[in-house]
Amino acid sequence: MSASNLEQVLSAAGNPVEMLRNSQIGAYVYPVVAPEFHNWRSEQWAWQHSAVLFDQSHHMVDLFITGPDALRLISDTAVNSMKGFGVNKAKQYVPTTPYGHVIGDGILFWLAEEEFVYVGRAPAANWLMFHAETGGYNVQIVKDDRSPSRPMGKPVRRINWRFQIQGPNAWAIIEKLHGGPLEQLKFFNMSEMNIAGRKVRTLRHGMSGAPGLEIWGPYDEQEEIRAAILEAGKEFGIVPCGSRAYPSNTLESGWIPSPLPAIYTGEKLKPYREWLGADSYEATGGIGGSFVSDRIEDYYLTPYELGYGPFVKFDHDFHGREALESLDKDSQRRKVTLAWNGEDMTKIFASLFDPDGAQYKFFDLPLANYASSNYDRVVDAGGRTVGVSMFTGYSYNEKTALSLATIDPEIPVGTELRVVWGEPGGGSRKTTVEPHQQIEVRAVVSPVPYSRVARETYHQGWRTAKAEA
Repeated sequence: MSASNLEQVLSAAGNPVEMLRNSQIGAYVYPVVAPEFHNWRSEQWAWQHSAVLFDQSHHMVDLFITGPDALRLISDTAVNSMKGFGVNKAKQYVPTTPYGHVIGDGILFWLAEEEFVYVGRAPAANWLMFHAETGGYNVQIVKDDRSPSRPMGKPVRRINWRFQIQGPNAWAIIEKLHGGPLEQLKFFNMSEMNIAGRKVRTLRHGMSGAPGLEIWGPYDEQEEIRAAILEAGKEFGIVPCGSRAYPSNTLESGWIPSPLPAIYTGEKLKPYREWLGADSYEATGGIGGSFVSDRIEDYYLTPYELGYGPFVKFDHDFHGREALESLDKDSQRRKVTLAWNGEDMTKIFASLFDPDGAQYKFFDLPLANYASSNYDRVVDAGGRTVGVSMFTGYSYNEKTALSLATIDPEIPVGTELRVVWGEPGGGSRKTTVEPHQQIEVRAVVSPVPYSRVARETYHQGWRTAKAEA
């Protein structure tokens, strides 16, 4: 009899690490949107030097939450405080397990009284749905799942389209579209603007450092709105950004998108695993990288390790509060950027052209991740593991290979460490892994965000966690 839920999948698999490290799902796909409209180098360049149009319509779950208990559901499942939250505001939502480990994250939009939408990856959406169904909350949930990774020519529809206009010229384009001045609200505040004769909801954002907007509306209007934005942006150098460049933006701005959901063990989480389907993100996802442990718990992360420490507020009860209160937060690993050594990167690429030499793991450009969740060992000069590198790629703006990592707290910025690139034993059985040898790549511990533009202008950014969360 085939498994119907995650708990049964795990029972059949034995070790969850072995199951996830050999998953056949492949890399995380950013679906439907064309890989490139110009070329990924020009598209990266534009978000720092002119403007880009990001199309976020397809790769995230939209979870619509309505009802009298909607805010209580959110508060009970988030490390964040709800103080100061209100209609026409957004908040980065970070849920943890009863053991204090991160499940995922996403953005919550407070659209109207008793009306919210969560936008993000599946793990946090699943956690919200589970508690909505089992926790006695008076709420209604509508899930608009992300578009299929491989639609195979079939039509794709969503409830909403979702775009961002970003870059140093973004606000000039926004005001041209609106037909006049538009107030630059505080970060993560919402309003409306005019585009092509339509009222469009807006969120003040800044993924590339400069003031910009996230905008959304009914899916049937997307082509009309997209054409208007690109026409208005011509004189300001706007570039539509494809799905190849889009996810690499976070290397410069500093958000780690895909930690492993920490739900595979623990008796308190058994009902959740029995609720999750055998085809869920959690059951089918994959772990990639050089960090290998027999204990799945070694892949779990606390909010402090991912840079979410300032979000944790003990002014309300939430799942994981007791566990987090007992932690010594100052001893937790901390989020950094690692700037990879150019000479060592040259060795990786040179191996593609040396049939008789060492063959290193392929480093794809601009994003080198090859699993749902990525964990590469970070070691010091003595070979001691001091952290994990979790999101890896290349910035054409910085002319550097970069990764986002969490490392031991005493290691200062400027320290040279090494990232072990490639999997042990010639590689796992994942479809994204070819036979290869490991190589240690020198990498300098650097700030988050790495981009000077983002670092100097992201004063209220959710990725630096300086805003009230």
